[in-house]
Amino acid sequence: MRSWPTPVVPRIDAAAGPTVPLTLYDTADEAIRPVGGVKDDGSIGMYVCGITPYDSTHLGHAATYLTFDLIHRQLLDNGHEVHYVQNITDVDDPLFERAERDGVDWRDLGNSQIDLFRSDMTDLSVIPPRDYIGAMESIDEVIDLVQRLLDRGAAYVVDDPEYPDVYASITATKQFGYESNYDRATMDELFAERGGDPDRAGKRDPLDALVWRAHRDGEPAWESPFGPGRPGWHIECSAIATNRLGESFAIQGGGSDLIFPHHEFSAAHAEAGLGSERMAGHYVHSGMIGLDGVKMSKSLGNLVFVSKLTAAGVDPSAIRLGVFASHYRANRDWSDTILDTATARLDTWRQAVAHAGTLDSARALVQDLRAHLAADVDTPGALANVDKWASEPRGDDEDGAAELVTTALDSLLGVRL
Repeated sequence: MRSWPTPVVPRIDAAAGPTVPLTLYDTADEAIRPVGGVKDDGSIGMYVCGITPYDSTHLGHAATYLTFDLIHRQLLDNGHEVHYVQNITDVDDPLFERAERDGVDWRDLGNSQIDLFRSDMTDLSVIPPRDYIGAMESIDEVIDLVQRLLDRGAAYVVDDPEYPDVYASITATKQFGYESNYDRATMDELFAERGGDPDRAGKRDPLDALVWRAHRDGEPAWESPFGPGRPGWHIECSAIATNRLGESFAIQGGGSDLIFPHHEFSAAHAEAGLGSERMAGHYVHSGMIGLDGVKMSKSLGNLVFVSKLTAAGVDPSAIRLGVFASHYRANRDWSDTILDTATARLDTWRQAVAHAGTLDSARALVQDLRAHLAADVDTPGALANVDKWASEPRGDDEDGAAELVTTALDSLLGVRL
């Protein structure tokens, strides 16, 4: 799958001071820890779950990808090569349902929304994944992993001659549940709400997750040793991630709505199929975005689309600042007031950098930025430091100060002055 163009991410001059190692909150361990998982070649693996392309990019999507863009930028600032992988669930029930509703071919709908997503990510200066992989591209990888699960006794075929679906057992790994830390009642509730099928006849446990859906009339299907069908949702990410990043990698990311069941099962399928103890060193999740105090959702129709904001002339850097005004892990709001505040902040910074002051003040700002962003991506603290720098005396202008501030804000925050 074609990705989108890579934005220029300028390097901060070494004279600005030392970089600061990144720490992130890990959902599984419920603690902020240093990011590890550096490979022998010096790279760090990061997998972030991508879109199901049945609607264009709204602020909820954008906030997630902007979060991991910041993480990507901090790792680059620390001198790491980041092997970033993202999937696209380009074959799934929501896509079929939306296409049927709109009277279009599901492939055409998916392609149009993927193109719009690429455009939105380009406008927002999000660093693209090295590997951008559609579910349909990974069918053979999924089949291989399903077969591994079956061979290990970690998956089974339901006794249904018409629809012999394949399910993975939650008992296949000793540590099932470690990623979310949810109790069984919470798991049952969320599984039913978020695409699970607890009442499917023939399952050994209501929480067992589908890994291969046997062919139904009107659905696409691919041949496999266990019959024609298509991948389950969770195992798609398990296969795509581990085939590119290895059995274990540094960061698995997405929105907080993916903590369970999606990330729990993605990890469990990979660990059961490959025999590894833990798929990701960090499981990192961004909060949900609301509009004027109400969670954005397609069902409510209260979505704010990136493409509509930019078409109306909103500066992408202002969108970034609006999202960054609150911490990434918080469930946070979006409103015209937040956008107006972000636009005013951007204007203030642009005026301030025209008289950036001394190199010492610029270097101090860079170190403050690095410290806040390295501390679990503390964007509110980082923005407040720039506001303080912009509002206080900075001394007489010195050559290189404005360039250093401009470079740092672009490099670390993706905000262009």
